[in-house]
Amino acid sequence: MTRVLTIDASPRPGRAGTHTHGSHTRRLTDRFVSRWRAARPDDEILYRDLAAAPPALTTVEWIEAAFTPAEARLPWMQAVLAESDRLIDELEQADVLVLGVPMYNFGPPAAFKAWIDNIVRLDRTVDFDLKQGEHPYLPLAHYVPRLNDRPRHAVLLSSRGGFDFDAGQPLAYLNHLEPSVHTVLKYIGIGEMHSVAIEHQEEGGERFAASVDAANRRLDALIDELLVVVGSGSQSRRARTAEYADEH
Repeated sequence: MTRVLTIDASPRPGRAGTHTHGSHTRRLTDRFVSRWRAARPDDEILYRDLAAAPPALTTVEWIEAAFTPAEARLPWMQAVLAESDRLIDELEQADVLVLGVPMYNFGPPAAFKAWIDNIVRLDRTVDFDLKQGEHPYLPLAHYVPRLNDRPRHAVLLSSRGGFDFDAGQPLAYLNHLEPSVHTVLKYIGIGEMHSVAIEHQEEGGERFAASVDAANRRLDALIDELLVVVGSGSQSRRARTAEYADEH
């Protein structure tokens, strides 16, 4: 059985096209889950809404607890790390990670960044070992990812008010969402990355409608690909970041 962990980070509680002022990323995550469930009804779908229940921010107490060896932690330290442990447990169970994250001010919403800060933890999702050379995914010496024990796929579904934020486009240097998420997940061992983005949201009109249609088609194609890959129990044909974003 495959486990799919779906995370929504948009503060908008409803879905675009269904609810007034609904979220475009929530519509994309719902499309993914609906099609996946129809194809694989026996798979487990885990769900977390970061906007409804934002993770706690990193504090000095959290840092002290996280950097204290597990066997030496006091009860208050274990309590401080309890939420982080739950979030990491969910992530460890997942074979497919579906992230609905809008671009806000060129990066992710604060609740999503808090989630990242809770799931990147020494001795849980990454190790530090002076005997190790470079990271297998990133050029960092001594860091060892712990979530590369089996193939895991991450699907980042985003929406942007503007356009031309994809790699190779004029505003790519302002896109601090996809690159940062890809970097962090690779850092802890999730190397199979896929992205779908909706653009032109602020201007609306025909270009926005075309972008939504293109994102839906590319998401459907990505789902079909992942269904084959997961069903075969193998990795995709190549370890890479697949950008399913709007064309020029």
